[in-house]
Amino acid sequence: MLTRAPVLRPELLRIAEMVAAGARVLDVGCGDGLLLEHLARSKNVDARGIELSQAGVNASVARGLSVIQGDADTDLAEYPSRAFDYVILSQTIQATRQPKIVLEHLLRIGRYVIVSIPNFGFWKVRLKLALTGRMPITGELSHPWYETPNIHLCTIADFVALARELDARIETALAVNESGDVRTLSTPGYFDNLTAAGAIFLLTRSA
Repeated sequence: MLTRAPVLRPELLRIAEMVAAGARVLDVGCGDGLLLEHLARSKNVDARGIELSQAGVNASVARGLSVIQGDADTDLAEYPSRAFDYVILSQTIQATRQPKIVLEHLLRIGRYVIVSIPNFGFWKVRLKLALTGRMPITGELSHPWYETPNIHLCTIADFVALARELDARIETALAVNESGDVRTLSTPGYFDNLTAAGAIFLLTRSA
């Protein structure tokens, strides 16, 4: 039985808006299952999750969700192609060891792929690095360098280039500011790479 209705941060609400009602959804790195629970409640999706931490798995299962413990770097290869309508990877790709391979698997497993990233090209990140000569700490990148789970930080421009390399079509792109508000990116470019704290992409595999 699901618990009381979850309250999502703005970024996750925007991700939820991209998902069609009744869809088959896999949330990779689902954490405590908050987004999956919201989707199950509000859109009646077939909600599944994979999470690395045992604490996250336990919290998700306590919400009544079907979540297993697994590693995106090694376990996505076991999923069949087109097994899900949507595969979600929220604030996680930069923490994987092989982000290109992970994204390839996501595009194979899901008809649509939703990825959100922190943007290392954000002007505050650039300014702090330029002025202090040290790795910056921001709201999106909140850990000191020696404790951060992020091992492959990228910019919006980097991610767009990777999507193109993998022949992925960007159906929707949203810039996320520090307060969680979003704006549509018609063509992600220099201004967005400079001013957005993060971004959300809805991808499909090009025909």
